Amino acid sequence: MTSRDWQASWIWGGAEDSPRNEWRCFRRAFDVPADVDRSARLHISADSRYVLYVNGTQVGRGPVRSWPKEQFYDTYEIGHLLRPGGANTIAALVLHFGVSNFYYIRGRGGLLAEAEANGRVLAATDGEWTTERLGGQQAGSPRMACQQGFAEVIDARAGDDRWIEPGFDDGHWAKARTIGAAGTAPWLTLVPRDIPFLTEEKFYPASVMSLHRVQAPAFVAALDLRNQMVPESANHANPIAYCGYLATELVLERDGDVTIGFPGGRMNRLLVDGVPYETWRGEQPERYYDLKLSAGGHLVLVDVTVGDHGGSFHIGVDGDVPFALRAPIGEAGETAAPFVTVGPFDHSEWIDHRPGHREMRKDHPDYESLRTCASSAELAAYRSWIRPVDPSMYTEDDVFGASVWRTVAERRSVPLSLQNAVLPVPEPAALPGFADGDVELVIDLGRERSGFVGFEIEAPAGTIVDGYGVEYVRDEYIQHTYGLDNTFRYVCRAGRQRYLSPVRRGFRYLILTIRGETERVKLHEVYLNQSTYPVAEIGRFRCSDAQLNEIWEMSKHTTRLCMEDTFVDCPAYEQVFWVGDSRNEALVNYYVFGATDIVKRCLNLVPGSADMTPLYVDQVPSAWSSVIPNWTFFWIIACEEYAAHTGDRAFARSIWPAVRHTLDHYLQHLDDSGLLFIRGWNLLDWAPIDQPGDGIVTHQNLFLVKALRQAARLAQAAGADAEAPRYEERADALARAINAKLWDEARSAYLDCIHADGRRSSVFSMQTQVVAYLCDVAEGERRSAMEDYLLSPPPAFVQIGSPFMSFFYYEALEKSGNHRHLLDDIRKHYGLMLDHGATTCWEMYPNFDENRANPNQLTRSHCHAWSAAPGYFLGASILGVKRSDAGWQSVEIAPQPSGLTWAEGAVPLPEGGHVAVRWRLEEGRLNLRVEAPSDVRVDVRLPEGMEGDVERVTFERLWD
Repeated sequence: MTSRDWQASWIWGGAEDSPRNEWRCFRRAFDVPADVDRSARLHISADSRYVLYVNGTQVGRGPVRSWPKEQFYDTYEIGHLLRPGGANTIAALVLHFGVSNFYYIRGRGGLLAEAEANGRVLAATDGEWTTERLGGQQAGSPRMACQQGFAEVIDARAGDDRWIEPGFDDGHWAKARTIGAAGTAPWLTLVPRDIPFLTEEKFYPASVMSLHRVQAPAFVAALDLRNQMVPESANHANPIAYCGYLATELVLERDGDVTIGFPGGRMNRLLVDGVPYETWRGEQPERYYDLKLSAGGHLVLVDVTVGDHGGSFHIGVDGDVPFALRAPIGEAGETAAPFVTVGPFDHSEWIDHRPGHREMRKDHPDYESLRTCASSAELAAYRSWIRPVDPSMYTEDDVFGASVWRTVAERRSVPLSLQNAVLPVPEPAALPGFADGDVELVIDLGRERSGFVGFEIEAPAGTIVDGYGVEYVRDEYIQHTYGLDNTFRYVCRAGRQRYLSPVRRGFRYLILTIRGETERVKLHEVYLNQSTYPVAEIGRFRCSDAQLNEIWEMSKHTTRLCMEDTFVDCPAYEQVFWVGDSRNEALVNYYVFGATDIVKRCLNLVPGSADMTPLYVDQVPSAWSSVIPNWTFFWIIACEEYAAHTGDRAFARSIWPAVRHTLDHYLQHLDDSGLLFIRGWNLLDWAPIDQPGDGIVTHQNLFLVKALRQAARLAQAAGADAEAPRYEERADALARAINAKLWDEARSAYLDCIHADGRRSSVFSMQTQVVAYLCDVAEGERRSAMEDYLLSPPPAFVQIGSPFMSFFYYEALEKSGNHRHLLDDIRKHYGLMLDHGATTCWEMYPNFDENRANPNQLTRSHCHAWSAAPGYFLGASILGVKRSDAGWQSVEIAPQPSGLTWAEGAVPLPEGGHVAVRWRLEEGRLNLRVEAPSDVRVDVRLPEGMEGDVERVTFERLWD
């Protein structure tokens, strides 16, 4: 079924149904009758993403992420762009990924579009549309990450920007190929967009922060070894491993020094002419091997036996003598890569929630004997294992490699006139010229942003503009985005030109390197079109502590940058809708922005993974079949919280069958002792708690108790009252089993787990004790012990390891009435972020193991909304604004001064309006002002033992 009567057909072009990283242009010229009014609309969808133009004007981007079986489409008002009584043009650029990732499941390339007005179709995609690959777009550009699509390499000399304009001569373009009518597989159902369009706000940077003369290695390249080694891995995003080598022949004109480098790591061993090299330099994960080699050819074997979730493999070569690389086996050609892969000798794929993963074997005799292979002639004996590198998976336009491995980096002062490049002024910025080297600018946006990079430049043909976005720069230290190729390359045509990337990126610092005759280059502007979920900043918070005010603003900005077409974990590394993260993000959003459609959309997307597993996957829509049971439990909790927050009983009724479905399947995993015993990614915190991938994990059992209890309340909201008691009973039974089996009397604490072999964990963690208290499983003396731990964590216990876990800790502190302790912890951890110049909340705390290898690295992601807890708790706890019943018909105002002298702010209401609170302590009395709609009942509770005056102000709401 489709949601409207489409006359358009799905179309595509070219020879391949699902080409890798293909950007394809589509056009249709059509006449618009003179009597068409401004009500004209255009409906459009595409696989994978589109940018839409009408008569040369960009209209929008899309579609939102979706399961292929329920493909979303967008509808735009276009009447104001049409030219009645004349010729008009619709143009669309479609970016087809051709590989699966964490927010896209591979389908096939396709475009569906239909313009209509006054009850008649003006234009609809069919075999009369014309199509052509975007000129100059390189299909072999680097894969950004396992979670995402591709960086771009664009050669503007091979393209013509006028293709979007009316009157463009597309006579040499091919006719589009018709795939089928609406409802054709894989897009079985077409669903109208369920959220507003995202913003596109133009922001100029704050400054050009630094300028360097730089040089890149003589040779750098990026490869997709995952899809090269295991081609079928393009169809899924599950982790794989493979056993094999990357091989090339390095030919030197004379004896000399050569460095072979791996700017992104991801390799095991380097062998040259059968000799292993064990010594290297560089900070992990980078590796640089310095070699002395004689003139002639040398066989280079790189052991790339590794687990590979996806992304780019980077390799480079530099030396003091001329050299060349060539494939050691096979014929050279214009498009041939100078590498071959050898193997894989074995490979494997694993899926978290399914038992029986086969470990990859590394004992194949050919794999072992190849280590002594000393020449290309000897390598020929292994011809059956050798494959040339697919040109679509290889590029020498490796911006990441060239930016990370700089063989020269000399800092120079920034001319004042160069700041014109980042200011909205008419004067361009002239670049300096270096006789030997390129110009690298580090441009500071002022704070993290997420969206689309644009620039205007005047340059000679062939000038290269390399862009690389990073999140953290301090002095000479750059925190490189290992695992994320956050780059683009644009090769200029002659003259003045503009470019706006269609690829979303998140970063604070843009490293812009201009390569070529830089003294002839003028930068007219550099900017970012920020694209986030459209929200009004209704929520407010200010208090007598300036540090807390800054922390609240940081939490707000973080949350906004992580609101795209779903909540996402971070705007840089992943841009993925992680189901568990979004529960906490939703609560922050309720108090800061008050958006509800995005929450509902996120919750509705999750059951789409039921075709993969009834336990539901942890990031959707995704081609990674990964299950974190807690993430499903958080989804159930979030469903109940959304229904209660909005009072939306229709949502409760529609989502209840999906909640019941997954809960019933989880309950099948209870063992004879009544505890959840499951294989999966049993995650809660990054800290070293004992959370094995198989067995009984205590925090998981605890959250299942909470999920069951909130599911019972959801059942009641859905009108399924008869079903609610069963889930309450199962929750009580599970709580009894936890107290009987997972409590350690000697330590007076809940142990972390029982391993699959029956071994009781010796690890005790704050995480487990916090969750036991939060989920109301600990009772009596045990509950009192948990309350003591909240304020005085035993040093021997594993401590809270991430801001994500701190959210649950703060929930427990609030529940126990320890508001002052909550504020102190926020000041400690988030104040540290501010001390290091943070404008967004970090994913990790600096003591996390991943950061210890490099003292400069404070966290992985510098913008992570699972960490934005203060945006919620400062409003809920310190302002004291809490919902008392479904839909906020009643509100409790219970401010907690906690050492502050005043606070004020507002909390949005789901159906419009807000509750505003202002309180001030004066001579021991609390003066409180509450502003709320007249139809909202307000219950004020002053802090225990405190007196004060309450002013109530009401206003009438206007209803949509």
